[in-house]
Amino acid sequence: MATASALDKSVPEKLPPPLDATAEQPPLFDGTTKLYTCYTCPFAQRVWITRNFKGLQDEIKLVPLILQNRPAWYPEKVYPPNKVPSLEHNGKITGESLDLIKYLESNFEGPSLLPKDPAKKEFAEELFSYTDKFNGTVYTSFKGDVAKEAGPAFDHLENALHKFDDGPFFLGKEFSLVDIAYIPFVERFNIFLLEVFKYDITAGRQKLAAWIEVILNLFSTRSSNH
Repeated sequence: MATASALDKSVPEKLPPPLDATAEQPPLFDGTTKLYTCYTCPFAQRVWITRNFKGLQDEIKLVPLILQNRPAWYPEKVYPPNKVPSLEHNGKITGESLDLIKYLESNFEGPSLLPKDPAKKEFAEELFSYTDKFNGTVYTSFKGDVAKEAGPAFDHLENALHKFDDGPFFLGKEFSLVDIAYIPFVERFNIFLLEVFKYDITAGRQKLAAWIEVILNLFSTRSSNH
């Protein structure tokens, strides 16, 4: 599996070094909004990407952790589930990546990452609900017949990309939280399955192939323009 993602570089910034078990705890509830994260975790990347696309780099401070050697103060004093991402905002800590990307959309300024169209909003919720099944199906397939077991999950995404024909993204012409929810995982699966199992997830799935290319180009363009 890829240890780092091309998505990490979507918006260049001076990144703070990850904290390990020896690191001191940053001040808690000091009025600073903090995103506890891990640079290489796809769940955490969902929120990091959302933060960057909404232009919140100055408003939300990154507190990266080394998950293999994470500080004891994190579960003890910050977030008892001991997972990333979590967000410190307005005197409370919240977690779960899908909840957090919606939270950033609802509680912070910046470009909208959800459409106003009711049909697209409804479809967005369907796709959010499918993410856990999608990831679980693909991860489980590593122990069996990848093409047979993971294929239907990628077919589901291919079919979803046919829903709206006004653009290359899941919700048509608008890049949205739905794309952000899937791309950190799909980008990794695309590399890993091809390298390890010689299984090309884009073969026979033209919409999926185009979607991956468009998003990676989008991030590359943003990177070069900042």
